[in-house]
Amino acid sequence: MTTERTRTADAPGERPRLEHGARPGSVHRTLEILEVVAGRGGASAKEIADATGLPLPTVYRLARELLDSDYLVHIREEKRFELGYKLHQLGVSLHQQIGVPREVRAEVIALHHAVGAAAYFAVHRGSQIAVVFTTDSPQWPRLRPFEFGFHEAAHATALGKILLANMTPAQRALHLDPEPMPRFAPGTITGHQELTEQLDRVADRGIAWEFGEFQDGATCAAAAVRGSSGVLIGSVAVSGPDARFATGRAEVEAALRGTASRVSRFYRAGTPR
Repeated sequence: MTTERTRTADAPGERPRLEHGARPGSVHRTLEILEVVAGRGGASAKEIADATGLPLPTVYRLARELLDSDYLVHIREEKRFELGYKLHQLGVSLHQQIGVPREVRAEVIALHHAVGAAAYFAVHRGSQIAVVFTTDSPQWPRLRPFEFGFHEAAHATALGKILLANMTPAQRALHLDPEPMPRFAPGTITGHQELTEQLDRVADRGIAWEFGEFQDGATCAAAAVRGSSGVLIGSVAVSGPDARFATGRAEVEAALRGTASRVSRFYRAGTPR
């Protein structure tokens, strides 16, 4: 006979209570495994079994499903499991849902539809760049991978160029790698002088472009989002295949400036999230 979980009278934040005599289902047991691995920074199958009370064969079976789905990775030399990369995507999604104001999300979504390209909102903190909201569609998908490497590849990305253009020459010198800077794609600028000339244009025009510099065949553009006193707090950006931006760049720039201006006004107003 199948048992069912009940949600009646559960306090906020509590796990659903099981009916009398019911045993946790596979989802519950799978989550327990993830919690053990997360809490210990990695765990062997025996450690998981000891911590959860699950039979060792059950641990191996559920761990195999998690491995196949990239929620766990197996460190063969150490005979232990660690958290997989898929969980990073879930964390990013959670951060997007709870960490970005509804009004800002709406502006980035509108930019996505207006330009016909994947659209992004990134937060700049010091020399760090974190993409905290992304909107795309099957017709206009995001670039992949797009969650990593922006502050390490600032010279090769539109988001990074917005950050660099906001720095003083001394700050920039500390941030950039020695020449030749790392090449990520055929179009990557690897010399300081050429990059400086481009950053001067970014500072003057308020728009940063990169053409096949971070990923071959991909074009991106970004505009700065500024808070009170003009301090840089982030940027909005769009990306797509080179062919998408072969024409109509003036319209793309106008859309980016408009979105960046409205998002900037939102943050300058100090509107609570």
